Amino acid sequence: MESIGNPWLWAGFAGVVLVALLADLVLMRHGGAHKVTFKEALWWSLGWIALALLFNGGLWWYLHETAGAAMANKVGLEFLTGYLVEKSLAVDNIFVFLMVMSYFAVPEEQRQRVLVIGVLGAIVLRGILIFAGAALLAKFHWLLYVFGAFLLLTGIKMWFAAGKEPDLEKNPVLRWMRNHLRLTPDYHGADLSVRRDGVRWYTPLFVVLVLIGVTDVIFAVDSIPAIFAITSDPFIVLTSNVFAVLGLRAMFFLLAGMADRFHLLPYGLAIVLAFIGSKMLLIDVYKIPVLWSLAGVAMILGVTIALSLARPAKAAHGG
Repeated sequence: MESIGNPWLWAGFAGVVLVALLADLVLMRHGGAHKVTFKEALWWSLGWIALALLFNGGLWWYLHETAGAAMANKVGLEFLTGYLVEKSLAVDNIFVFLMVMSYFAVPEEQRQRVLVIGVLGAIVLRGILIFAGAALLAKFHWLLYVFGAFLLLTGIKMWFAAGKEPDLEKNPVLRWMRNHLRLTPDYHGADLSVRRDGVRWYTPLFVVLVLIGVTDVIFAVDSIPAIFAITSDPFIVLTSNVFAVLGLRAMFFLLAGMADRFHLLPYGLAIVLAFIGSKMLLIDVYKIPVLWSLAGVAMILGVTIALSLARPAKAAHGG
């Protein structure tokens, strides 16, 4: 696996992530469990984006000094494109989180805990899948075609599923838990389980955490092949992925209650996945420049968001 990552870069990245996570856990949870306001979520979201851009700027400067301007520009564009793709796909992830939490009526003060565990799980899972994927691609180039076909089909499937509310009642994981576990009808604070007459019962919060974890797995499988279409360097793949995921919790509270305003975004994400999948399938015929990919993804998302705001959901459905 060829990579720009050296021990110093990996250590610096790990240090930034650890400090950022600690700051997030300490500052965003300041004052205990509470309902996160829109203003608070907005500032945190802007902070996470700024941190990602600062990291990319620092990486560009380091490579400019050690490997030359061409390499610095190439890696900087790859990171930015990967970050934009993963950040946009994370929005769809958030919409599913919103649906799960609304369905189970998760108390506002407990939503932060669920999201913290979800974000940490997503980071660990992506790390495992990225290194496994990079190792496989280094040995089996033809896997790029498998990834490309998978993304193209996923994009088509997402297009036809857009606008349709998933039916949680048919979720196999939820059905299994209901059939095999004792579940309490009510929440018990932050407890995941309680004992009654010597028997273990699981709370709705436990069920929500399991479903969020399953969602993490599904979206990781969808999103990670997408960034391998941009670069095969595991350092760039992992760093752009992790920085996109780090802002997931703040973005959740930012978009809560606003999902209907971006009702056309799933169509845009479907086009992005299909575009990236097609790019992977054509990689040995014509390699689309990273700058074109960045411009294409940004334009698709920008147009989709603009159309969503110009034509609200009610107007779109009501004619």
